Amino acid sequence: QEGKQCTMVFGRRRRPQFDAAAFESVLSGVKTVYREKVKPLEEQYLVRDFHYPLLTDDDFDAKPNVLLIGAYSTGKTSFIRYLLESDFVGMHIGPEPTTDGFQAIMYGEEPRSIPGHTLVSSPTSPFAGLSQFGNAFLQRFAGSEVPSAFARCCTLIDTPGVLAGKKQTERAYSYENVVKYFAPRADMILLMFDANKVDISDELKSVIQSVEGYEDKVRVILNKADSVDPAELLKINAALTWALARILKAPEVRRIYVGSFWDQPLKPGFMTELFEREAASLLADLATIPRNNTMAKLNNVLTRARTVRAQAAVFDELRSAMPKMTGRDRKQKELIAGLEDVFYKVCKARNLPAGDFPDVHRFRHSLATCEACRDFTKFKKLDDRLLQALD
Repeated sequence: QEGKQCTMVFGRRRRPQFDAAAFESVLSGVKTVYREKVKPLEEQYLVRDFHYPLLTDDDFDAKPNVLLIGAYSTGKTSFIRYLLESDFVGMHIGPEPTTDGFQAIMYGEEPRSIPGHTLVSSPTSPFAGLSQFGNAFLQRFAGSEVPSAFARCCTLIDTPGVLAGKKQTERAYSYENVVKYFAPRADMILLMFDANKVDISDELKSVIQSVEGYEDKVRVILNKADSVDPAELLKINAALTWALARILKAPEVRRIYVGSFWDQPLKPGFMTELFEREAASLLADLATIPRNNTMAKLNNVLTRARTVRAQAAVFDELRSAMPKMTGRDRKQKELIAGLEDVFYKVCKARNLPAGDFPDVHRFRHSLATCEACRDFTKFKKLDDRLLQALD
């Protein structure tokens, strides 16, 4: 009877409910502001060469992404199946390494698989940038369309299980670089661990470190917890918290969702109610993704506006400091070497926050190596009306 009760409790667990339509009008306005006010300055002042790619309308229209990372057999695919409430094309579940490639699970009227080359072939595809990793990766990348309510509002990125030892480095593409590509584009990053084997290998550590800078997106899941003795589970949880604190260098203690996250009944035990509450909290977290995605895109545009404003002011100062006739090469080298003074001068003259300026060492390297920065006198004179438009 206790087992039946567990089944009934689990059956009442509600999947995330989305209402993306409420945020479409906000995104439309953000997209217009970026296209008309921010992007022209980014193009003029080489933001693509110094910081990040320019955004397209498809970047704004793209659905939120959830990236799942973990060692093999941690339950990533079973968790995806639970969220979708159905199987999906390309799904394999087993104790051995089963997912041997990256897979994007997204909405479609009928279940079908889409080869990686097809997914990246269109320049407007949200996956077009993955073509940079070449055939070796694209042969291990596929899309899977599924008629699921969850997939209608959120795309799931399933990754191959991280293998310990030499096998991980034998991949024909860089696993870490692909994860680095997805990390800034993901709205949530789920790190999944099996409660029966939580040792973090050097290979998994390297993959986790590749999401550095996006720790606010990371959620940690300790899966299959109902198969572990409660006393042992407390030790495992504490050990995992300590290990992650050393890898993800953030001052906050990492929140870990503990439970068994799949569509099968929990094993009877006095911690069943705790596991149910943990599952409900995780699903509630997932349910905020569309709203948070809208806010993240708005915040991204605001961040870009502040970044390009500072960069445009720095470029204008570099151009103004250059001599009209002779000695340009020597002066340009002096300006690059004394970039800290240039930043300080611009910061005071234009009353810009110091936090809006980029890392001076990276900026110096880009100035010295970027082909478009060979001659500072070629920088366009700053139109203050464009900066006022940003404000």
